[in-house]
Amino acid sequence: MIQDSRSRPQPQLTVFDAVVIMVGMVVGIGIFRTPSIVASNVGSEWMFILAWVFGGLVTLVGALCYAELSAANPHAGGEYHFLSRAYGKACAMLFGWARCTVIQTGAIAAVAFILGDYLSLLAPLGPYGPALYAALAVAVLTAVNVIGTSHGKNLQIVVTLIEIGAVAAIILFGFFNSGGSAAPAAAAMAPEGAALGMAMIFVLLTYGGWNEAAYLTGELNDAPRNIARVLVMGTLILVTLYVLANLALLSILGLDGIRASDAVAADMMRAVAGPAGEVTVTLAIVVAAISTLNATIFTGARVFYAMANDMTVMRWLGVWDGRGRTPANGLVAQGAIALALIGLGAFTRDGFKAMVDYTAPVFWFFLLMVGVSLFVLRRRHPDRVLPYRVPFYPVTPAIFCLMCLYMLYSSVMYTGTAGLMGLAVLAAGTPLLLFRKTREAAAATTTD
Repeated sequence: MIQDSRSRPQPQLTVFDAVVIMVGMVVGIGIFRTPSIVASNVGSEWMFILAWVFGGLVTLVGALCYAELSAANPHAGGEYHFLSRAYGKACAMLFGWARCTVIQTGAIAAVAFILGDYLSLLAPLGPYGPALYAALAVAVLTAVNVIGTSHGKNLQIVVTLIEIGAVAAIILFGFFNSGGSAAPAAAAMAPEGAALGMAMIFVLLTYGGWNEAAYLTGELNDAPRNIARVLVMGTLILVTLYVLANLALLSILGLDGIRASDAVAADMMRAVAGPAGEVTVTLAIVVAAISTLNATIFTGARVFYAMANDMTVMRWLGVWDGRGRTPANGLVAQGAIALALIGLGAFTRDGFKAMVDYTAPVFWFFLLMVGVSLFVLRRRHPDRVLPYRVPFYPVTPAIFCLMCLYMLYSSVMYTGTAGLMGLAVLAAGTPLLLFRKTREAAAATTTD
């Protein structure tokens, strides 16, 4: 059957458009929370900044690899499709299970904890305040999405501008008020148990979203030539923003001050602009966090819907509510898992860190699998004309895979019980592979 070209993505994005979209996808609320954890795992200020620069380089290498995969295998399924093409449906379904129970739900809980940390500054509710706010936010936004109210593009653009504006405020106030309460030089001594691997987990979490940027190839003008320009320019902008923001934090709070803070942006603004500055930046971050949380809930439930369509059991998760035009059952299941994770995180010293620890080993395992899939697909189709080829193959993807392997090792070694829990949940999903639909293999073959 010939598909109407109008039903396919059409090239309509300029390089400028794509760079703006990429920066908007990556710049999130993580930068307002992760610096304290990164600082706690490095021994000096120069190592703190170097970690953010190195994270940008890793982001660039990974994005170039994803650019080849997405240009050669355009599909709405993203990594699910790459893994299916390279390793078969079983591996893709295991990835889907991981997204449903660990990666996406853990991300929802992590964002909710950031929201809770900043709301607790405005209206404290005691030691469990951040968890209470996090649970309430997940419950309310899940209910909103079940009803069928989804976020609009204009709202997301406004919130992205708020996020970037908050980062810009940190940079400007930091460099124009460098006489603030920086910690003395002795504070830069390495803390006990400092681990660069753990620091990089949170640096690369903050850079997260670059893989979504590679999906713009279907709508980018002259994508084979322009995708590399988009990725290089976007990454350089991100590295500049993040490095300058962290230099600003260092100039005001010092390394020890960053280590001791659960809300670095608010603490810095209070130091340079008083209570009014603290409240202003906190409100901006709360707005951004609510939008990010809503977007994560909105997109995450679609994974439950897709998984249910690939299995002969739990078909109720694939029910699409026609009235609200939402995967209602998937949203409820996703919300329940996220609330359970928030409950577990409430009894840890840092709920946000616990959620990142929970997701990190599983996330890096599958990112490694995606990196290796580039080699697999090249070998399987040696004569295929690729719209875009990653430069310096095989060195570039090899570097990316080695970095993913190192991050997988670091996340297993340094995340402790929470990371092992994530791996256990992943393993618990393997019996579901016995219930995958056998006709899917033939269907996938005909659509490729």
